[in-house]
Amino acid sequence: MSSDTRDSDKLNVGIYLFNRAKRRARLMTGRRIAREIHDQKRKNPLYFVYILLCDDGSYYTGYTSNLPSRFHRHTKGCGARYTKMRRPRKIVYEQRFTTRSAAMRRERQIKLLSHDEKHDLAESSKSRTARHQRKGPLRDT
Repeated sequence: MSSDTRDSDKLNVGIYLFNRAKRRARLMTGRRIAREIHDQKRKNPLYFVYILLCDDGSYYTGYTSNLPSRFHRHTKGCGARYTKMRRPRKIVYEQRFTTRSAAMRRERQIKLLSHDEKHDLAESSKSRTARHQRKGPLRDT
């Protein structure tokens, strides 16, 4: 083998290793960014307790860290077995918590309520939301 061939082989191997190192660095940077985003979400998570009104008029209570995604899964029939049978219509109540344990505790409290008490809770939540969404000045009558 001539020295020119060996030099070009060394050059090709060097370029290959350099490109491989660049790809690995990019991959590691992407992983690091993903890890930082994940860690940031873990530092400031939000947990939701929600009540769904189902087609048959019953209520389903649950908790999650991603309410829109969880509702979508319920509507597709991939959520809980209960909502697979009684398709959810809408979210009638939601409450936010900063810790998972607090959300689970509140979910347990709500699950112990009767149907009428859950209905009252949903109605009070609706009126509170409507108050915040009002536009214009309040009038005294």
